[in-house]
Amino acid sequence: MRHARAVAWEGQLKQVFDRIDHALEDKYGHLYPLHPSRPDRGDTSNPESDGLFNVGASFTAGYGSEHGPGYVVEVVISTLQRVPRDVEERIDEEVVTLLREELTKQFPGRTLHVSRDGQVYKIHGDLSLGEL
Repeated sequence: MRHARAVAWEGQLKQVFDRIDHALEDKYGHLYPLHPSRPDRGDTSNPESDGLFNVGASFTAGYGSEHGPGYVVEVVISTLQRVPRDVEERIDEEVVTLLREELTKQFPGRTLHVSRDGQVYKIHGDLSLGEL
């Protein structure tokens, strides 16, 4: 069982990722054919389950990380076609830019950072749930 404030926090974070997913679909969704088992954009009620992109994050306690606990950002491109590394990097950079903007809007007054942590990007900073 999870604390209601943790569920609410992650719900707000999902809204951020859904908006980023839509922006990526608008810009890049036509560039690559979908994986054959992937529904077309808008065919499901959840943007992470359809279209070319699945953008989200998973919590990590941050052991061994210079940034400590946070959310590791994941960008999955659902295609069987090879995506050139430079395109993947451009998309990752765009996700980071959009994420910084959206986090500021979604969580005003919080100090949240998006930083490279080894081979991945991580959201870290004020992850507190407030008064419990």
